[in-house]
Amino acid sequence: MKTIKDLNNNSYRLIVEKAVRGDRDAIEKIINDHKEYLYKTAFLYIKNEQEAVEICQETVYKAVINIHKLKNPDYFKTWITRILINNVNDRNRNNGRTINNLEKLESIEDISYEKLEDKIDLYNAIDILEDKFKTPIILQYFYDMTIKEIADITETNENTVKTYIRRGKEKLYKILMEGN
Repeated sequence: MKTIKDLNNNSYRLIVEKAVRGDRDAIEKIINDHKEYLYKTAFLYIKNEQEAVEICQETVYKAVINIHKLKNPDYFKTWITRILINNVNDRNRNNGRTINNLEKLESIEDISYEKLEDKIDLYNAIDILEDKFKTPIILQYFYDMTIKEIADITETNENTVKTYIRRGKEKLYKILMEGN
């Protein structure tokens, strides 16, 4: 089955434009096409399946209610990612805790057992990072987003994103070296 991600940019843009105008089928298509991405992103932050699902549901609800406010259809993924990250931050503020929660670490991808310990160490190290470093690191290295896309999502300038990524990588290196 062809997803809307498989369409060319003009076709994708047309579907998003229909969604912005209130076409329920178009809204359903774009949401369904992004739900796995939303879940994985929420899980990277929360490390709890149920909470990640709840954050995704809240994100989808807010996106559907506010889709008419999307100014540029080319930035749908950026827009919905910003909603998701805001929901994660709101959840953590309301629960009186930081994102540094690693009660359960379940794989979000297939991993081999010999690499499991390294991945757990990396996830733990990412959890320790401040949000300003964590978000750019996750978006760039887990989702291959460009500096510009990350700057749009985090509403910071591109040079600041580059600095956060560089400093975040330095902090990750120190954290991982201390563990050895």
